[in-house]
Amino acid sequence: MASHGNDAARATYESQVPSFYYRPTPADCHLLREQWIRAKYERQEFTDPEKQEPYSAGYREGYLWKRGRDNGQFLSRKFVLTEREGVLKYFNRNDAKEPKAVMKIEHLNATFQPAKIGHPHGLQVTYLKDNSTRNIFIYHEDGKEMADWFNALRAARLHYLQVAFPGASDADLVPKLTRNYLKEGYMEKTGPKVRPIGSQAALRDRPVMGGVMEVEASVVGCWGEHGEAALLGDGRTAPPRPVRAVVTGEGPRQDPGRSDPQQTEGFRRRWFTMDDRRLMYFKDPLDAFARGEVFIGSRESGYTVLDGLPPSTQGHHWPHGITIVTPERRFLLACETEPEQRAWVEAFRKVVDRPMLPQEYAVEAHFKHKP
Repeated sequence: MASHGNDAARATYESQVPSFYYRPTPADCHLLREQWIRAKYERQEFTDPEKQEPYSAGYREGYLWKRGRDNGQFLSRKFVLTEREGVLKYFNRNDAKEPKAVMKIEHLNATFQPAKIGHPHGLQVTYLKDNSTRNIFIYHEDGKEMADWFNALRAARLHYLQVAFPGASDADLVPKLTRNYLKEGYMEKTGPKVRPIGSQAALRDRPVMGGVMEVEASVVGCWGEHGEAALLGDGRTAPPRPVRAVVTGEGPRQDPGRSDPQQTEGFRRRWFTMDDRRLMYFKDPLDAFARGEVFIGSRESGYTVLDGLPPSTQGHHWPHGITIVTPERRFLLACETEPEQRAWVEAFRKVVDRPMLPQEYAVEAHFKHKP
């Protein structure tokens, strides 16, 4: 009888839920769960499409508290979402004619992060700026307002995807509207210390004896900071400096042709975010830009994740290591606890075990050739 009653209630109060409207799960934040219940029973928004105007009209503007990139202060900013232009933009001043930032709906994601932002209605919005991920952190004191903004962004995303993929059904597109991060948290990281021994700039791996790879690369920073050899960066590093470096692979043995042993930069604690196939790290969880980004492909494309670190690894304070293997190099990480290590490994393997989609090969190619 209880089941029959629930079915009857859904038939009444959920009869006209828009396909883009987010249906929360028990794992979602309190705001989403509360506003879903209020929208159904208190406001009865899903019994009359006219009540859905705040998030289904294709245009929305209002004021949100936005965290400053440099000073960390939350200031009121005017935001405008226009489905017709396919953008979300915000203005620094009420009378400003030009927006401070324009975020294309095509590359936009939104996820609630109340604990990270320090507000129960905190929303993290990410988009691409100069081909690097940019974060903004916003909130509104009114829970309904924030939920309406979130669902308006989802509506705009659905409209964009319907135009981009005219043959796809809403059921196929809805999972792509917004996404939560697979995993976030602190890990230690390091990169190889490079020794200039050549001047060629081409990226080329050559296996040599003892499990050591000789890598010719430009130091642009895949891990992107303090001179670490890198595949990816945030576009703000110095111009590429051609070097050749010896990068330790599995096993403690060094290249017999080298007189000095392989060294690595010291491990540093960083905040990591696994966003689909994009692994990013930040000095602080609320940084606007990532210090570095790495694409994690599929096992068939040469990516894998290993428990532990190479035996020769030194300098890590946390004992539970992870090695991410890509076609270009290895990335060494360390977790503070074994449960954290297991959680990260599980998140990485979910991505690695998933076949790559055609569009993901284009993303991978962009990462490999990122200037």
